[in-house]
Amino acid sequence: MSTVLALETSCDETAVAIVKNRQVCSSIVNSQIAIHSQYGGVVPEAASRQHLEIINHGIELALTQANLTWQEIDGIAATCAPGLVGALLVGVTAAKTLAIVQQKPFIGVHHLEGHIYANYLSEPSLEPPFLSLLVSGGHTSLIYVKDCGVYETLGETRDDAAGEAFDKVARLLKLGYPGGPVIDKLAQLGNAQAFSLPEGNVSQPSGGYHPYDSSFSGLKTAVLRLVQQLEKERQLPVEDVAASFQASVARSLTKRAIACARDYNLNTIAVGGGVAANSGLRHHLTTAASAHNLRVLFPPLKFCTDNAAMIGCAAAEHLDRGHTSPLNLGVQSRLTLTAVMQLYQHNGWT
Repeated sequence: MSTVLALETSCDETAVAIVKNRQVCSSIVNSQIAIHSQYGGVVPEAASRQHLEIINHGIELALTQANLTWQEIDGIAATCAPGLVGALLVGVTAAKTLAIVQQKPFIGVHHLEGHIYANYLSEPSLEPPFLSLLVSGGHTSLIYVKDCGVYETLGETRDDAAGEAFDKVARLLKLGYPGGPVIDKLAQLGNAQAFSLPEGNVSQPSGGYHPYDSSFSGLKTAVLRLVQQLEKERQLPVEDVAASFQASVARSLTKRAIACARDYNLNTIAVGGGVAANSGLRHHLTTAASAHNLRVLFPPLKFCTDNAAMIGCAAAEHLDRGHTSPLNLGVQSRLTLTAVMQLYQHNGWT
């Protein structure tokens, strides 16, 4: 398999990694949480400027840690969609420049495909077909992984993504940004059965519910009303609210993932995205999958959040199959995962 140097700058992490044979040679991640936390969320302009300031150092450090030279690198990759346009431009421009200077092929990678490939880093023998549950701040989807670059979306959120709901509930509880880690920590101290909260069923025009789609805006509103009521009556039991909210999200995602895998006769569920680090989701999904003889894979915690290793892993397989991107490939704030092959040139496809 090819050796790829990859850049990931789609949001608020500046990441560089080198991947070979689904093994991480080096992985550098510089988080901007300290910069954006004071604003309660990511400021796009600040994110882009920070990427620009530190990306060159990250590239040098990745090569040094991997103990590799440019002659040993087969391709240069970067996340090109979806994400913050200004932030994406920093990584893609750097990757294209390196590709020209070092005379290497350039590979543009879809960010969500990277999250799927994060599982390959801990399970190198993993091969399609399998079901991918992608859960992050911007995306909550059930993806039928048929082959490299061949995906079918079977379910998705109709409103707030799971990670977005965590951030909004954390704001309601005055816990700061990002919300996922702090809610997870407090939830382990609370009673998950303290409050009954909705799981967000999505109705269909023909009646009944869509079995794989989810909704978290109603859950967020339910937590808001619960907090407002509790604050009038007594001191807010933050741990219990966090535990009840987290359990509702975990149950909702688990129910849909298990049903989808069974309906499509897929025996493996691979989870990706920042919410894949959540202990409640890991417990609920692993327990339920075991009862149905299904295998569940979670990436190591360091590869759940945005990183360049997952981008490099996806890029390496595309490069091995002859998929390279033109140097005039642009960045896109939105691009469906099913359109991923649009990122590659037609000649050389396998």
